[in-house]
Amino acid sequence: MTYADKLLADGETVVLRSRQHVLSLIKDARTGLLLWVLAVVLLVVAANWQDAGIRNAITLAAIAVFVVGLVIVIWRYLLWWTEEYLVTNRRLMKVSGVVNKRSADSSLEKINDAILTQRFWGRVFNYGDLDILTAADQTVDSYRMLNAAPHFKIPMLNQTHALEMEYSVGRVPTAPMRATTETTTTTSSEPATSAPLTPATGMSSAPPPASMADSAPPPPPPPADPSLEVTQTLARLADLRDRGAITAEEYEAKKADLLGRL
Repeated sequence: MTYADKLLADGETVVLRSRQHVLSLIKDARTGLLLWVLAVVLLVVAANWQDAGIRNAITLAAIAVFVVGLVIVIWRYLLWWTEEYLVTNRRLMKVSGVVNKRSADSSLEKINDAILTQRFWGRVFNYGDLDILTAADQTVDSYRMLNAAPHFKIPMLNQTHALEMEYSVGRVPTAPMRATTETTTTTSSEPATSAPLTPATGMSSAPPPASMADSAPPPPPPPADPSLEVTQTLARLADLRDRGAITAEEYEAKKADLLGRL
């Protein structure tokens, strides 16, 4: 279990887990890699040096340079490995940090769009930059050199569409978008005792039962107008189609299904 798994709420599931492309690790650790190359060069020079004292000094310098480069590479690898990008059924999560952890969340219901940028080398090696936009078209987070970025965006859009469909049909979103309240009903295990009898009449002194009018259940609410609900649902589906969250074929299929219920 990673640190990100500990941040999941009740009922929240991970749909996709990803991280930056391995080329991002090579890019960030390039200083350590260059030090390794320098260490190899120094060892070659030391091997061809005639003076033993200078040769030993160059060898020690090469070892020191190699160790420094190794520390840099290991640290960059830990940073790369602990930075995770998750798509859940309710939000996007970006978790980073080796010692000091940082978690950035973006609720799916507040995401308006996600801009994917793939340059030439990004398309060749399958990575890209993903900018998450809110309803105000403001960038709330940016995922740089994201591995398989197109495959990361598709599940995010699917989960956003599923959440919007829950709202469109009037369903209450599941946890963690709402707080669940549990009501426990306890039943007494003691048997009911009969009311005592009056000594004069021998009849029970229990109070008379409530009238039928007082005990009658409240009248049920009037049924909702199905045509109004279908009209509202079609309006939401049309908005999803215009925003590109669903295709025109999906819209027409859902429209035919809803009209068939009238």
